[in-house]
Amino acid sequence: MIKISDLRSREIINIVDGRRLGVIKDIDIDLEHGKISALILPGTGRVFGFLGREEEFVVPWEKIVKIGMDVILVEVNVMTDNRRDLIR
Repeated sequence: MIKISDLRSREIINIVDGRRLGVIKDIDIDLEHGKISALILPGTGRVFGFLGREEEFVVPWEKIVKIGMDVILVEVNVMTDNRRDLIR
């Protein structure tokens, strides 16, 4: 078992391109099934948190390859639209 607080301190790394995606900002939970459905990561669209609206990366739980002691490896292709950054 792992605590959500333990997950939030681990950096997310995309194995497709080796890019650091950041740390977990929030977690989507499927209450009906009692499972985590996605990890929410902060986007890069704001300057010091003041300018512009906040964008997010959404990483579906099925895209997690490995949860390690310090990092979480995911396999995602990054696509951007005008509303928010989506990871598929």
